[in-house]
Amino acid sequence: MQDSQRPAKHTLHRILLCGACCASPLLWSQAPKSRPTPPSETQPTPASAPADSNPSYGPTQSGPIAIVPLDNKDPASAAMVTGALQVANGRAMIASNGAITSGAGTTEVTLPRRGVLRVCASTTVKLAADASIPKDEVPGLMMVLDHGALEASFATGRNSDVLLTPDFRILIGGPGAADVKVRLGQHGDTCVDNAGVNAPYVLVTSVFDGGIYRVQSGQRVMFQHGSVYSVVDQEKESCGCPAPLHPNTNEFPEAQSAGLAPLAPPGPPGVTPAAAPTEATDTFVHKSGEPPPETDTITAKGGNPAPHVHVAKHKPPKVKGDKKPGFMARMGHFFRRLFGAE
Repeated sequence: MQDSQRPAKHTLHRILLCGACCASPLLWSQAPKSRPTPPSETQPTPASAPADSNPSYGPTQSGPIAIVPLDNKDPASAAMVTGALQVANGRAMIASNGAITSGAGTTEVTLPRRGVLRVCASTTVKLAADASIPKDEVPGLMMVLDHGALEASFATGRNSDVLLTPDFRILIGGPGAADVKVRLGQHGDTCVDNAGVNAPYVLVTSVFDGGIYRVQSGQRVMFQHGSVYSVVDQEKESCGCPAPLHPNTNEFPEAQSAGLAPLAPPGPPGVTPAAAPTEATDTFVHKSGEPPPETDTITAKGGNPAPHVHVAKHKPPKVKGDKKPGFMARMGHFFRRLFGAE
């Protein structure tokens, strides 16, 4: 039985093998002809970065965040810079963070591809870039001010800039062109000026009580005593750097009054002549009810003229009870003189 089934299996195997051999040329002839792949297509081409649809955001940030001039001819007006920086050609380039302290004058700090930051006299400003922003974007700038004043004139982008004071967090949003001035006065008084035609979005938030106040375009406000609930919304005084005093003038010392400039040193004490008397030699008493004293003129003897010296003749004061003597008193006085009794 098994021998009779073996030829049948071999016959079926041969039929399937012959069918596959005959069908393979037909299938190959119907397959699409493949062409050789050029060498340029072996590596995928990276997709090009999309262009910035809004050019007002500014270019990408590369290099220092601030450049501070150091070659000042007046040592008193020179600025001091500390932090992560490089110094070359009389300039300090702040890489990511640093502090700028102005001297007796205003320090003009260049913000590459953005604008200018003016640090007023006797003011310290700390700068830092937002490290969470990708490298292909302009990072926001954080400024810390604990006293003094500053003026920010730079372009803003999609990443907001922040100014921190002891009482407020001031957010400067964009895009736009910022012309913001801030001054800190005594007792927490904070002046904020949001000037310019394309003024940015300026939002002032209280650090302690969480109050919020928006400074509108072209508005200058004064937050009294560090509170957003005590606001002078039309401040008259400037919020920026005070104008320098000109010599030999009687202008109001605005910088000294605001604490942005040192007070003038006191002058030398007066010198007393050696021959001058050191103490008074007479006592002057003035009584409005008495007549002025009579004076005599004393002239020096000899031919030399002498200055006139007025000597007062003091009369004894009158007693209110004294009266003129009557007739009997005058007669008594006459007889006493006649008989030598007086």
